Amino acid sequence: MMSMKVLLRLELLLCPSRALCRLRALPFTEVQRMIWRASSCSLTSLRPPLCSLLSPSLAAPAYAYPHPHARLLATKPAKGHGKVSKPKPKQEQQEVEIKKSMTLVELAGAMKRDIDHVYEALLHTSIDVDSLEPDSVLEEKWIKEVVKMSGMKFKWATLTVDRDRENKDVERQPLPDPAVLVSRPPVVTIMGHVDHGKTTLLDSLRKSQLAAMEAGGITQHIGAFLVQLPSGEKITFLDTPGHAAFSAMRARGALVTDIVILVVAADDGVMRQTVESIQHAKKAGVPIIVAVNKCDKKDADPERVKRELLTHGVVCEELGGDVQAIHVSALKGENLLELAEATVTLAEVLELKADPTSLVEGTIIESRTDKGKGPVTTAIVQRGTLRKGCVLVAGATWAKVRFLYDENGRVVSEAGPSVAVEIVGWKELPTAGEEILEVDSEQRAREAVEWRSFQENQEKLQEDKQVIESKQQQHDEAYQKERQATAHLSWRQRKIAMYKANKHLMSSRPSEKAGGADLSLPIIVKGDVDGSVEAIMNILQSYDAAEQCQLDVVHFGVGDVSENDLTLAETFSGVIYGFNVKANKSIQQKASKQGIQIKLHKIIYKLIDDLKDELSNRLPPTVKQSVIGEATVLAAFEVTMGKKKVPVMGCRVKKGELDRKKRFRLVRNTEILWEGSLTSMKHLKNDVQTVKNGMECGLSLDKNVDFQPGDELLCIEDVKVEQKISWDPGF
Repeated sequence: MMSMKVLLRLELLLCPSRALCRLRALPFTEVQRMIWRASSCSLTSLRPPLCSLLSPSLAAPAYAYPHPHARLLATKPAKGHGKVSKPKPKQEQQEVEIKKSMTLVELAGAMKRDIDHVYEALLHTSIDVDSLEPDSVLEEKWIKEVVKMSGMKFKWATLTVDRDRENKDVERQPLPDPAVLVSRPPVVTIMGHVDHGKTTLLDSLRKSQLAAMEAGGITQHIGAFLVQLPSGEKITFLDTPGHAAFSAMRARGALVTDIVILVVAADDGVMRQTVESIQHAKKAGVPIIVAVNKCDKKDADPERVKRELLTHGVVCEELGGDVQAIHVSALKGENLLELAEATVTLAEVLELKADPTSLVEGTIIESRTDKGKGPVTTAIVQRGTLRKGCVLVAGATWAKVRFLYDENGRVVSEAGPSVAVEIVGWKELPTAGEEILEVDSEQRAREAVEWRSFQENQEKLQEDKQVIESKQQQHDEAYQKERQATAHLSWRQRKIAMYKANKHLMSSRPSEKAGGADLSLPIIVKGDVDGSVEAIMNILQSYDAAEQCQLDVVHFGVGDVSENDLTLAETFSGVIYGFNVKANKSIQQKASKQGIQIKLHKIIYKLIDDLKDELSNRLPPTVKQSVIGEATVLAAFEVTMGKKKVPVMGCRVKKGELDRKKRFRLVRNTEILWEGSLTSMKHLKNDVQTVKNGMECGLSLDKNVDFQPGDELLCIEDVKVEQKISWDPGF
């Protein structure tokens, strides 16, 4: 019989439709096999009709079968078969706008990447990545390098508005017309050494009890008061601290004053802060009146005070100068009227005048944060009249005045030139010493503050850029020097040399275990006013014992102790020091549970003493050798112990006692012959533990030593001695 395959071949030639019916009844794999055989047989004309009858998708051009023995794979027809695929367009590089003096954060934002991407790119350059912060300014070449390494291209950004922004700062007004000027009270600053009676003098003038309320009897921030004399004249007094820690406060007091009253105790004379006050007054160009205080004391010598002042350029009228010297007793109130009259007379000579109608100008004397009032400043008005609703600018903040208070805490409606007043309404706490300027509107105040912040940021960026350029130059010089040292080596030799150098560097570093614990004291400082914090920080800047214990100021600020302070203290394992501030019950309870120390003080030198004690407590004790007993060698002999002869020294204790458990030292004419322990100690053939003063004993050593009569034997004890911090802040 004719086979099915031969029959199909004939039917394909004679009757294709009948052959198609037969093929559809066969499995698909069998059909493919037949197509392959048709392609390899001599009847090549059968292949195209066979494929076209089965399915158009199986038909293929002649080049689809490059070899007669090629085998077809069973695949599903592709989606969209027969369509011509278009080539994908080439992806364009991302374009990054760059500018000079970009920080790492700004570059990452321009590239639409995170900052870690920038750091990773800089790792492949010679720049010191460890010295870079997110707000560090990069040089132009490193900005371009990072962009190129990221597969992007750069273009220079157009000038921003900030580069050409208009100066919106507030300036002092021009000099006023003399026709509008009116007389104003003098601003008088009382200065001098601590405990020379400055506050008592002012207390007598005001007939108040201010001195009795001061902690430790010393003024610890500037007090501003308006005093009206019996004659009707008014004088604004500033009482500045006399302690060494408050030099900056005294400088501020001298800069805003018209007259300086220099208080010198007649029994004490010119002291350190007296000289410093004279220097502040001369620097500010302010005239001086000398108040020789405590003239009622038996050992008072006012003439000696005047002679001592002469050596510092203060020549009193009695010695041919132009400085008035008034002998007073602040405690008894003697000659205070003469001092006030001398002040008024000098003020008349100075012809002090001001314009009360112009915009307000003044100076912040002190600033603090009040729980109910918020940021509060004590200021001296120097020009204009300050009223409720005035808009003020000071430093990088502004205020719309809500309330004005006098020195007694009473609300006042206005404050004219030379008047000291407390201002409430600041958006943020300004710094003491800042200049106050009035503006027309809140919008104008915001513009001025924004401009000042912009200027401050630009200055900081410029400083950062200079620091980075300096560090980069040092790094490049070190890198070039290192390259020159290994330039003659092959790359393999250079790798070996670098490995050896790094290995030597790592081995030369001190071990953490060998170095002991990391001695440091993190602290948080809180003060009642800005000037107090400034004084404490000035003292802490003199800390010079970092090799003993590191002192780290984690945070400082104005106001009572808060939960944020506790969080910082817990994070850094620190201590909170407060000066003239409070910590409420909940804060204290929370601190007690967390084991955080809160140390509150009202006197600055006690706070510093407490800090010194805390630093000393962090230091490990030192071991000191102490001699607890001395004995003299009287004789040297030998005793038989078993088969051995042991040398024994006969001694008499002449001081203290000898303890067998302690260490001993044998000395001959200040030369140490031996140091170690005893093997035996006997008194009258009995083994004993100790031998006291005046007793004799026989001792054998743990080593053969050539001892002789007359040698000294010392009993030594190791004593732990607490270390003291070497820092001396000056008081």
